[in-house]
This record gives sequence, C-alpha cells and structure tokens, in this order.
Amino acid sequence: MNEMLELKKVTYHLWTFTISKLVSAFGTQVYTFAISFYILQMTGSATSFAANLICNILPRTIATPFAGYLVDNYSRKKIVIFSQTAATFAIGGLLVFSLTSGLSLAAIYTASCILSLTSMFSSVAFSASITGIVDKGRIQKAMSLNQMSTSFASICSPAVGGLLYGTVTMPAFLIMYMVASSIAVMLEATMNFKLFANQNSNNDGEAKESIWQSTKAGISYLKSESLLMTIIWIALLVNFFFGAYQVGYSFILIEKLKIASRHFGLTEGAFAAGMLLLSIYFSFRKEAKAPLLISKWAIIGMGMLMAAFILPLMLKFSYTFLFAYYIVLQLGLGAMITIANTPIMVLLQKQIADHYKGRIFSIIEMMAMALMPLAMVLYGFLYDVFPAPLIMVVSAVLLIGVILVLARPSVIYKVHIENIGENEAKLKNVPSRI
Repeated sequence: MNEMLELKKVTYHLWTFTISKLVSAFGTQVYTFAISFYILQMTGSATSFAANLICNILPRTIATPFAGYLVDNYSRKKIVIFSQTAATFAIGGLLVFSLTSGLSLAAIYTASCILSLTSMFSSVAFSASITGIVDKGRIQKAMSLNQMSTSFASICSPAVGGLLYGTVTMPAFLIMYMVASSIAVMLEATMNFKLFANQNSNNDGEAKESIWQSTKAGISYLKSESLLMTIIWIALLVNFFFGAYQVGYSFILIEKLKIASRHFGLTEGAFAAGMLLLSIYFSFRKEAKAPLLISKWAIIGMGMLMAAFILPLMLKFSYTFLFAYYIVLQLGLGAMITIANTPIMVLLQKQIADHYKGRIFSIIEMMAMALMPLAMVLYGFLYDVFPAPLIMVVSAVLLIGVILVLARPSVIYKVHIENIGENEAKLKNVPSRI
C-alpha cells in the first residue's frame, strides 16, 4: 500500500514539476525574446545586446556560493517558492516602470540582474532536490521531462513572440510573464521536496556551518572527485568559446541577414525542437555507459555546427534557403547540447552526496559561467569590429581543441574507471582506449 502511495506521489511530482517548468519557461522565453528584439531594434548594437546577456550571467555567477550554502542548509522548497515569487515581483516592478516612465536600457538591465539571481537560486535548489522528489530509477526520466518542458516552451514561445512582437505592447509581454510565474509558484507549493527523506536531508535542526566552512568543505569534496574537476574545466572553457554563438546568433541573423522577427522566432524554436526530440529519446532509453565520452563527441558536433553557422555570410543564398538552412542548423545544435548535458547530469545526480549537492551544483554553475561575462564583453566588441565569419570559425576551432585536450582518451577512461569500478567497466564494455 505504501509503495502504491509512493508511486502515485512520484508520478504527481513528475507531472507537477514538468508543468510548472513548462509554464515558467514559456513566460521567461516570451519575455526574453521580446526584450532581446527590443534592445537590438532600439540600439542596433551587438554591445548593448551583449550587456543584457552580462546582466543575466554576472549576478548569478557572483551569488552561486551563497546559493549552494543556503540550499544545503535550509529548506529547498522555500528557496524555490521565494525565488519564483521574487521573479514575479521584479517583472511587476518593470511593468509599473514601463507604464509610468517608459522602458529604458537601465530598467531592462536592472530587471535582468534580479531575474538572473532568482533563476539561479531556483535552479540550484531544484537540481539539488531531484533525488528528493523522485526515486533513483526515475532520475533520468525527471531530468528529461524537465528538458522537454523547457524545450517545448522554447519552441512555442519564440514563435508566439515573433507573431506578437509589433502587434502588442511590451507591457503585454510583461503581464504574460507575471501570470506564468504565478502559476508556477502555486504548482511548486504542492510538491513534497522530501518524499525520499533518507536521500535528501537538509540537516534541519542541526547546527549550521558558517558560509566559509560550508564552501570550503564543498571545494574539498570537489577536489576529491576527478569527474567533477574534469566537468568543471570543460564547462568553463567550452562555455567561453560558445559565447561567440550566443552573441553572434542574434546579431548575425537580425543585423547582418535582416531576418524577419517571425522567422527569427521560428529559428529559435528549431533550436528548442532539437533539444525536445533528444529529451524525448533520453526519457525512454537506458542510462549511458560512458557519459563523458558521449558528451565529448556532442561538443565536437557543436563546434562543427558553429563553424557552419557563417556560411550564408560568405555565399549568396535566397531568403527561403537561408531560413531553411538556419532551421536545420538550430535543430542540430539543440540536439547536440542535450546529448552533451543529459547523461552527465544524470551521472552527477547519482554520484554527488546529497548533503553536498547544493554546493557542488552551485560551484559547477559558477565555474560554467565564470568566463561568460568576459566572453559577452569580448564578443560584443569583436562583432562590432571584426568580420563575423572570422570570429565564429576561430571560436569553433578553439572549442573543439579544448574538448579534445580536456576529454582526451586517458582522462575519459580514468574518470569512468574511478566512478563505476574497473570490473564493472569491463563488464559494461567501457573501452580502455577511447
């Protein structure tokens, strides 16, 4: 009877978690699309666009150690709900400002900083709570459903944003975000973040470590795990060079190729569609035997697609072929990112001790984003000064070079031997020379 009740609760968590993420992601994506297009059309500068990206990255990079400490020492459910509520109020403030004074870059950048912080706290708390809301056998399913909901929202929201942009006012986009965020809060409030209490304890009632002691313990744990150190270095450098795409994508399509807003939205939707298709695949397939190896080849694929991104700047294409070309490219890029991330994240959920998850996930996120503000500034400047094809190709080559060095065969074999054991590795056919 208890098993049946537990199964029902897990099923409820899976669907509630998925729906809340879908609704919240939809509101976020519509808002992000509208704001990005608004900034580019208002300023026509890649630097101004990159500045907004920095406002989305820098605050969460600085605050991640605090998030890890709070998530490991206090109620994860309260952190999630408070963060989502704060995001709702932040958008409400931007809405009031836009109605009374009109939107300005300063107001947009301020809102972006606040939303970045709330998103980071919510993300770390949810990541650390996965093994508390579902059993170990459904971790990959939960993470795939999470990615599916985000991807589905990303498919629909740019298309919706592209169709609505220019026909409705910016306050309408802000109201959509507020409504979506409020619904997400109500759904998250019904979830039990400690359903599997023996796997997910926040040490409630125990003496809390200081933030310095807690962070120091997390770093010590991190250094003892070769898998975590490898992933952090890969995330740090790959995300830096991927900044060429993050800044260049919108700048090239909107400013250089003059893609219409509705078609630009569809290309963004194609990126999410690639993520969605692979998320569906991972929700059904068994867990990967060599996650780091799979991620390595997926990142190499990302680099190759980045290099192919600039072909329309060098050759003459019809508008129809141009649009179709970027649809296909974005599908592939979205698929590669999901292939790179999902197997590794499932492995991390199972390998990291639960009372360290908040700190470790926050450190991983901080390191993954540590160089991104610099990348946004650098690439925003480079795209305003140098030819876009040169910037994208050089960055793609460097990205591929980084993964070939950091995930060389000896490193991959060592990581998988240490984490699943030599005998089990042989049984699972993890090759000694990869």
